[in-house]
Amino acid sequence: MRYKDIKSNIRNYLSEIRILKFVYDRIKLRFIAYRKVEIFFYKNKKSIIEIVKKKKTGKRILFATSMGSELVAWRLEAILGLAMLQRGHHIEYAMNDGILPACQDCIYKTYENDAAKILRSKRFINKSNTCFYEASKIFNELGIKVNGFSEGLNNKDIQEIEKIYNATKTEDIKSYTLNNVSVGEHALAGTLRFFAKATIDNEPLAEIMLRSYFKAALITTFSFNNILRKRKIDVVVLHHGIYVPQGLICSLANEMGIKVVTWNIAYRKNRFIFSHQDTYHHTLISESVSKWVNIKWSDKKNLELANYLKGRWHGHDDWINFNQENPEIKDQKVIQLLDLDPKKPCVALLTNVLWDAQLHYPANAFENMLEWIFTTIEHFKKRQDIQLVIRIHPAEVSGRIKSRQKVADEIYEKFKDLPKNIKIIKPFDSISSYELVSVSDAALIYGTKMGVELSASGIPVIVAGEAWIRGKGLTIDSTNKDDYLDKLKQLPFKSKISNEVTLNAKKYAYHFFFRRMIPLKSVSESSGWPPFDIKLKNLDELKSGSDKGLDVICDGIIGDNDFIYDQNE
Repeated sequence: MRYKDIKSNIRNYLSEIRILKFVYDRIKLRFIAYRKVEIFFYKNKKSIIEIVKKKKTGKRILFATSMGSELVAWRLEAILGLAMLQRGHHIEYAMNDGILPACQDCIYKTYENDAAKILRSKRFINKSNTCFYEASKIFNELGIKVNGFSEGLNNKDIQEIEKIYNATKTEDIKSYTLNNVSVGEHALAGTLRFFAKATIDNEPLAEIMLRSYFKAALITTFSFNNILRKRKIDVVVLHHGIYVPQGLICSLANEMGIKVVTWNIAYRKNRFIFSHQDTYHHTLISESVSKWVNIKWSDKKNLELANYLKGRWHGHDDWINFNQENPEIKDQKVIQLLDLDPKKPCVALLTNVLWDAQLHYPANAFENMLEWIFTTIEHFKKRQDIQLVIRIHPAEVSGRIKSRQKVADEIYEKFKDLPKNIKIIKPFDSISSYELVSVSDAALIYGTKMGVELSASGIPVIVAGEAWIRGKGLTIDSTNKDDYLDKLKQLPFKSKISNEVTLNAKKYAYHFFFRRMIPLKSVSESSGWPPFDIKLKNLDELKSGSDKGLDVICDGIIGDNDFIYDQNE
């Protein structure tokens, strides 16, 4: 087990002790969370104030950080703000100042011990509403405007919000829209994320939470309808671009014709993914093949990619990794551990976390991921000539938000007894996804990013959902349920994909891991969450020309340039 995994497990264990978590959260908020950024800002306070006061001829950029406690967003957007100031642009921030009854920072685990109290009072108290002062004070001292969410509301707005909230039945929330913004869908997405489940059925707190997120979504929509107009914002930059409140801000800005840039932390260390207009979960699906298919391939790129993909087995080059152990490819041992018949071909089915798949990957051939899994099992129950091994995503138990709806539980509830030719690898089982596919004829996926890695390795991949690898001519894509079943009937394939397709798959994998994931010199890896902090000595490091990755990001925010980094160009 890696050293950083041991530390993470210790932190997770200590977080289970409520009083220790309370004390640590308060210490972190006051003395750790914002410290390095604040030290840098105070050290350069005079110079920053001078930059802020200079007349700006560029764009008016709003960094909709939204939750000051979301340190991934706060730390990076603090840096980006300084970089944009030095490029002659006006910057502002926007954060929840305590008015939202629920937000992205709320997760069930934090409130689990309060469930009975919430049920009795029929009222949810957002514990994440305490970070506004700590997160905004440094910007205020430097003369940088921080828009509190409540600033965008007047008495008329508040009355209208209450009117809509009270008049909307719970069963009608999902379909509710306002100014062409799907307020209800965002509210439901926030609720699903809170419960870490793909459905809120049978959850005692379901109605209370859905209505809390609905009110938060209404508040956000009314507030930013006013803030964006009043502040004459040209560009909105925000983390993720989904959930409450960021999803509402993203949708509303797009509806108002305001340029939107979304971003997220990438899998590789010190790298970030930026997109125009929508969350990267969607833009990576819709991205044109022309962005990468004509990459000039070379032995150097081939080696870089091969080394990186090999490193993903161990997670050495990534700061987001769900494998707890260092896998060693050992075909015969995998066959023995799974009690597979070496004379029969094997097919790997790789899942996503249920609630994650529900929110991030639009349904295509199937209504949802569970329907896909159940349909696949039904097919292979009749196929004794071939073996199916279902690898449950390890993030069910090792991710930041641990799933409260487990795929294995759903399978065992649906199928009391599985035939011998169908096996399940649970999240913490010793056999990794990489070991499984090494003995597999093909892989079946719904939305997992492993499709990118597998196709680049020449492994045939059948896609049933809206995975990023879909629609690029690299995989076998299903258009509907019957089409998917027809493709399963063709198994086993008995051979890898063609050299031409494998080469294009390598180009896409290189594009995804090396070009779309943009490195920044101004951050460095740190333990815990977020997995990075700033690494800056002076303001000049944020000037144009000092960091190619930063220049790519800034140019993309201001113009229509692609957020593509190529170290060789």
